[in-house]
Amino acid sequence: MEKTNAMRMLDQKKIKYEVFEYPHEEGVCVDGSTVAHMLHEDPNQVFKTLVTVSNDKKFFVCVVPVECELDLKKCAKAAGVKSLVLIPVKDLFPLTGYVRGGCSPIGMRKTFPTLVDLSAANYDEIIFSGGKIGTQIKMNPQDLTKLIRVSYADLRKE
Repeated sequence: MEKTNAMRMLDQKKIKYEVFEYPHEEGVCVDGSTVAHMLHEDPNQVFKTLVTVSNDKKFFVCVVPVECELDLKKCAKAAGVKSLVLIPVKDLFPLTGYVRGGCSPIGMRKTFPTLVDLSAANYDEIIFSGGKIGTQIKMNPQDLTKLIRVSYADLRKE
């Protein structure tokens, strides 16, 4: 298996993680619920990574359970900005180095403030993209703070 930036960062900091791979069509992203079911994992424990931009042009990474919808108002409040919107998909790779469906909160080209949904604290391990389509990483959510600037907040739509 080819290491991704996310895996290299974890190895560098000697952080324990596990890698899962799932089948997919080359270059085609698979929705998070499907990934959770393919891996036989609780969808509440599998997280998606979304990148947002604020009204004052600052970027924030948001990590929420795959079956939940991101509440942009809650995210903006947690980020301390007036408003946030999702970045256009075409801007994802140039900004992060990751493609849609393979975006990991770690190993981006630049480190952005990262908001993780509070529900992650309920688990000893969470699962998120390993940095490419078809690859997931399972690790302790508290270890994310050793790699990126993490804040926990309620980010899900009711």
